[in-house]
Amino acid sequence: MNTNQLSPDNDGPLRYSIVVPFHNEELNITPMYERLTNVMQAIGEEYELILVDDGSTDRTQILLRDIAALDPHVIGIRLRRNFGQTAGLSAGFDRARGDIIIAMDGDQQHRPEDIPRFIEKIEEGGYDVVSGWRQHRRDGFLRTFPSRIANQLMAQASGVPLHDFGTTFKAYRREVLERIPLYGQMHRFIPALAHIEGASIVEVPIEDMPRGGGKSHYGLARTGRVLFDILTIRFLLRYLARPLYFFGKIGVTMIVMSGMIATWLLAKKLVWHEDIFIKNGPLLLFSAVTFLGGMQFLGLGFIGDLFARLYYAPEHRTTYNIARIYRSDLPSKTKSSRGQNI
Repeated sequence: MNTNQLSPDNDGPLRYSIVVPFHNEELNITPMYERLTNVMQAIGEEYELILVDDGSTDRTQILLRDIAALDPHVIGIRLRRNFGQTAGLSAGFDRARGDIIIAMDGDQQHRPEDIPRFIEKIEEGGYDVVSGWRQHRRDGFLRTFPSRIANQLMAQASGVPLHDFGTTFKAYRREVLERIPLYGQMHRFIPALAHIEGASIVEVPIEDMPRGGGKSHYGLARTGRVLFDILTIRFLLRYLARPLYFFGKIGVTMIVMSGMIATWLLAKKLVWHEDIFIKNGPLLLFSAVTFLGGMQFLGLGFIGDLFARLYYAPEHRTTYNIARIYRSDLPSKTKSSRGQNI
């Protein structure tokens, strides 16, 4: 390991933070650390490597502890159990001090040598998020085809024209991540969540490398979960601030439908003198259940609006996100009215 390094300032801010979660990656953690160190040393600015052990059961914890003991640039985090990749990234993001935070996988499928491309892109156009795009994936058809469909659905649902939401390899400005709560398996949708906050997003092509060692933790079982996450993102994008608009539409539609059915049954009773309880009992029951369901959806909408108000009010959260503020450096030229003749 290369230990001939500049010691970072442990108190002040840094330019770059690299966050890498590991889970049972004892074959990859040391070579990944060495490649990251070589790349960041070549860049020549202060940095930190935040390596997160997400409850590994192999020697990942031991290797991470030894690396952190030898290199002051490394912060090692050990989670008590396997919480998942989103939690691992969130633990690293919460402790990152860099102005620009770069996240990547620890299985060596992401090349640390591509980091300068992310940095160059985020600097050149003032972008807030730079996302990797695996243009030529090495995975088989059973993984690439569902991923392609999911990416297309996600792009349509979020309005963010990315080709590859699934890759962890992304660069963020700190202020963007500070406004995004992460939970579940939502890390792959950070660009969509950042889009809610008005962040500018761009892609850079990256090379999809074969896994360095060990066994992959991904499978087809997560496809269904991704579809549910897409529905969640769609809801958040459109109805985060006013959930009543979503639940209210459903509730009012059900109430109107119930009213129309009830009006028709009442007309049959008054005009044709039919016994609606005997001849139209199921339809009457359907009308009553539909009305009650509509009222429940309206209630959910009002409660959702109340929680939205409570979310924005206590800590003076705002519904907007200011990117920059411009002010003149010139002194103010205010004419004094003293001594003027009227």
